[in-house]
Amino acid sequence: MAHFNFAKDISELVKMDGPMQKSTLMRWERKAQEAGASTSPSKPRCKTPGKTGALSSGATAKTPKTPSCSQEDKSANGCRSGKKTKTPGAKTPGVQTVHQDRFIPSRATSDIEYGHFAVTKKATEDEENDPGEEDINNQEYKHQLLEAMEMKDRKILNFKGKAPEASRPAVNSLNVLYSCSKSSTKQASTTRHIPRAPDRVLDAPQLMDDYYLNLLDWSHGNILSVVLGTAVFLWNADTGTITQLMELTDTQDHVTSVCSVPESSVLAVGLSNGNVQLWNTDQQKLLRTMSGHPARVGSLSWNSHILSSGCRTGAIHHHDVRVAQHQVAELVHHNQEVCGLSWSPDGRHLASGGNDNLVNVWGNQIGPQQPIHTFSDHQSAVKAIAWCPWKSHLLATGGGTADRHIRMWNVQSGSNLGAYDSESQVCSILWSKEYKELASGHGYAHNHIRIWKYPNMAKIVDLVGHNARVLSMAMSPDGTTIASAAADETIRLWKCFAVDSKTKKSTHDTSAPVKSKETSGYSMCIR
Repeated sequence: MAHFNFAKDISELVKMDGPMQKSTLMRWERKAQEAGASTSPSKPRCKTPGKTGALSSGATAKTPKTPSCSQEDKSANGCRSGKKTKTPGAKTPGVQTVHQDRFIPSRATSDIEYGHFAVTKKATEDEENDPGEEDINNQEYKHQLLEAMEMKDRKILNFKGKAPEASRPAVNSLNVLYSCSKSSTKQASTTRHIPRAPDRVLDAPQLMDDYYLNLLDWSHGNILSVVLGTAVFLWNADTGTITQLMELTDTQDHVTSVCSVPESSVLAVGLSNGNVQLWNTDQQKLLRTMSGHPARVGSLSWNSHILSSGCRTGAIHHHDVRVAQHQVAELVHHNQEVCGLSWSPDGRHLASGGNDNLVNVWGNQIGPQQPIHTFSDHQSAVKAIAWCPWKSHLLATGGGTADRHIRMWNVQSGSNLGAYDSESQVCSILWSKEYKELASGHGYAHNHIRIWKYPNMAKIVDLVGHNARVLSMAMSPDGTTIASAAADETIRLWKCFAVDSKTKKSTHDTSAPVKSKETSGYSMCIR
């Protein structure tokens, strides 16, 4: 039962609703009792700062608002002679506190920050008035540190003077990269000005809006050939004259493709009836007609004396224009219309694109053969095919509306070098001869020409002006101007690859004049 008694005592001790009867009086209560029992006539003194002394014997104290204490309360709470002592911490007006045995300072004077400030200030004043041993040691340390930083009358850290000269001349191979001298030459601008507006606009009425046809060509004689319905027109870029080369008598037929012989005045014309005609643009004379295709010829490409023609059936014919029996080979691998055809600059490979979404790369052998590479990454018809002029093994191809990508191929290894989204139908691609750039003509949905930077294929500029899709593009002989034929029946000339005259003069001093070059081209003929 001892633990029950212990718990009962604990509960009695922690009760806060009544006074503790058997507890020892507090110190201030005992002092009050002693003060009441004392008969000393001296006035009690209040040690609390800021308070006045006790009331004088002649003064009458104000009656407190609380009721008077009983005798038992007086003995318990320390009341004497009808006067109630002030509880510490309580502020009863009109009642003076009794004597206290200790000094309670004001909280304002016990502020820690003020005390720290006072101590610090005193220590500082003492140091200024009487420098001690510690200050002397600090001065000695500073003096030794100053001597240690000096070496042979030359400071290690010196921000005013120049650096000392090297003991021997030093050669820096990266001096140009890190030179900040004002006398250094200015770097050449990395960007060039490309006119956003066309240099000239030509009307092309009755230009057929057919994605699979190739209706534009720019010969080395600076003659632009354009197919308008059943006729072929020649525009001389030097003089601005327009000449009608030929026109079909049968209204059921129409011209489907044109391609000129490099450095010559001979123009190949593909027809919708499957025939291929050869015309002399200088004399405006028909040289010969070559048959063999059962359907329209939508694409043509020259390789010296070999003319390759792509048919709607998917077959490709090689024509040797020097002999009477012109057809020397037939390449059959496409199962739909061949709409893109191009020989490489070195004449070693022929690239063909078809409506079956395939790209085939053929060799230059005469006779039946299978393609060296077949690329099936495109998701739409491939009409845009272009070989890089400075890398004969680099091929760029573009897909139609469902694909919209330009893809780079290495025909030596057969690898895909990258695919780039053009956001529009790709109708044609041309490489620049002066810059590492290429231009692409687009149809739905933007109908513009975009110039790309190779090899990162970053967009340089978009040439906007056509109101319908750009069906075909051709490059001028000097490589500075692009001609674009669109379904809005206009041909626009964009001078987007212009070269600085000084740079061109220094790099082409040994080249022959344009006039003599054209004359040598015209002297070529087909046997």
